[in-house]
Parts: sequence; C-alpha cells; structure tokens
Amino acid sequence: MSFEASQPTFEPIEATHSAVSALLNADTGELAVLALVRGFRFPLALMEEHFNENYIESHQYPKTSFKGSITDFDKNTLSDKPKTVELTGELSMHGVTKPITVPATITQTDERITLASYFSVKTSDFGIEIPSLVRKQIDENVQIQVSLTLNPK
Repeated sequence: MSFEASQPTFEPIEATHSAVSALLNADTGELAVLALVRGFRFPLALMEEHFNENYIESHQYPKTSFKGSITDFDKNTLSDKPKTVELTGELSMHGVTKPITVPATITQTDERITLASYFSVKTSDFGIEIPSLVRKQIDENVQIQVSLTLNPK
C-alpha cells in the first residue's frame, strides 16, 4: 500500500507500507483490509514523525481499515487476465468511517488472487487537518494505491 499527497514544485509527500493484512472470503467476495498507521515509511524520518504526530495522530488512531466486498464477485470467473471490479464498503481512518466505492482489478494465478486499486480520498473527509503553514505543500486529495496478494488458507 502506498499514498502520495504532493503538490507540484514541492518535495514529494509519499509513503509505503509493506505489512498490510487482508482477508478475502472467496465464496462471498467479502473483503477486510487492515494497516497499522505507524507502518508507513517515508523517504525522510522527519516527514514520518510529522505524519504520525501532527496529521494522522497515530497514537490516538493506530489503525486504518476497509471492510466491504467485491461487487458481483464470482470466483469462477477469475483468471490471469485482469478483470475490472468494484469495491464497496467502509473506509475507517483517523477515527472517521466513510462509505466508499472504488474501482479495482483482480487476477488469479494458480491459487493466488491479486487485487489492486488506485483511488483518492480527501483529508478533510476524515478530519485530518493540514496546517496553513504547509497547506501549499500537501495536497488535500491523497492518492492511495493498494496491491494485495492473497493466498488461500
């Protein structure tokens, strides 16, 4: 999982997270995704500190999650060719839960299912305040990219 909230002409504001947990019920299409906020890694330690302490307040809101489903999911139609699907559910971040519907692609190679999505959220929708001092450097529309590799259990 990664996100990017940069404004052109300023230093990139981006982070990656490589320890996201996800569960897919392959019979129903129900999906749950959980990320510990402190798992996001930034290019600069100071950015990471500001993100955790000043913006996302990870000491108070340690997790972000998605709970929902893949619309019209049918595991029998999965193949190694990417198929466009829709994820519908609730995104919880910074103590706020909002309904969300986003496009995604899904593929299956052997037993492994890969689900990928690219979408944006507004910081203000989740009560995340950007101080006026840095408002020109940080975009309120945060681009989120998720790629989940799901193995059968």
